[in-house]
Amino acid sequence: MNRLRTQGWVFWIGIVLALLLMLMPLPTLIQPLKPYWPALVLVYWSLESTDRVNVGLAFGVGIVADLLNGALLGDQALRLAVLVFIVLRFRSRLRFFPMWQQALALWLLLLNNHVLQALIRAFAGDSPMPALSWLAPAVGAAVWPFVFLLLDDLNTRVRGKGARAS
Repeated sequence: MNRLRTQGWVFWIGIVLALLLMLMPLPTLIQPLKPYWPALVLVYWSLESTDRVNVGLAFGVGIVADLLNGALLGDQALRLAVLVFIVLRFRSRLRFFPMWQQALALWLLLLNNHVLQALIRAFAGDSPMPALSWLAPAVGAAVWPFVFLLLDDLNTRVRGKGARAS
């Protein structure tokens, strides 16, 4: 199997795992703190591989996430599309930030995502989000270094195998 095809599998497995983690039930007390896994994975791939991730793909992943979650159709799609657009716009800067600055920037991006979610819920007439859920962007920023390092390690291993096989 060639390197690009293998990297493609790593990409899609990462997206599927992020969607499954999004669906994973947690105890009621900590459920609002769950990081937004699809956003974390899409941000990593937006920084790593611009030819693979674009706003349309983010919108499609968001539609799938909406269908899996039973959420308002287009809610996550809009939020992921906006997030990926911002990341792609500032990719050249974000890539070379130290990890703590990337985590801080990701916290701001996830906070923006959360504000969009609150606005969408308000316009849809849904109940407001729990107050504890406003800490979820901070949790996402805290797990970002681990997500980044895990995906980067997998990506590096796949690239290394492809280079040795060639």
